[in-house]
Amino acid sequence: MRRILKGVFRVSGAVFLFIAGYLLTERILSRSAVAEKPDGLPKTVMAFIWSNGVHTDIVLPVTTIYKCWNQTFLYQNTISKDSLCQWIAIGWGDKGFYLNTPEWKDLTLKTAFQAAAGLGETALHVTYYRHVPENDHCRKLLLSSNQYQKLIRYIEASLDRDASGRPVFIATNAQYNRDDAFYEAKGAYSLFHTCNSWTNKGLKAAGAKACKWAAFDRGILYQYR
Repeated sequence: MRRILKGVFRVSGAVFLFIAGYLLTERILSRSAVAEKPDGLPKTVMAFIWSNGVHTDIVLPVTTIYKCWNQTFLYQNTISKDSLCQWIAIGWGDKGFYLNTPEWKDLTLKTAFQAAAGLGETALHVTYYRHVPENDHCRKLLLSSNQYQKLIRYIEASLDRDASGRPVFIATNAQYNRDDAFYEAKGAYSLFHTCNSWTNKGLKAAGAKACKWAAFDRGILYQYR
């Protein structure tokens, strides 16, 4: 019995140290900025980083001369089919979380384990909005044309496509509202590459200000305070 107790304490201690180290490392690196890479061009594209308190989306204008997102993510794939929306929020994450966990009370051990271990599939969650409120959970950033086009390429590279090159729409009843839809994505979600890590890597890819590493939303919002 003593050996069993010692083993339990050792495992518990190792888990505690891992969690503490993970949280401390994330805190330090998410508050450490990767400086913007100015390209000398005027910043003509307005975008936002929007958090729901846990997960961040990159919010972009639906239509610019550089990209019409409604041609990639069709209005018809949402319940409302509202073509008057002017903004699109795009987030990446574990497919099981998106589709099977509308609320935290719905989270199962299997879903959590698969997500943490990088065993599950991933998806892009796309939501259309008519208006975007700038506040503590929604921070504005301005991008040059080159920065925005880099961000477009980053998002498109995360999107899985069929043999014809079309985005793979996920038919589901798990929508969060009447203006969202899900699409198959590339990549694996894990403790070290979360939905917020994806957002942060997108900012880096665009040459915008970002965190050195972020697993949670607060560090990214901190950079745009």
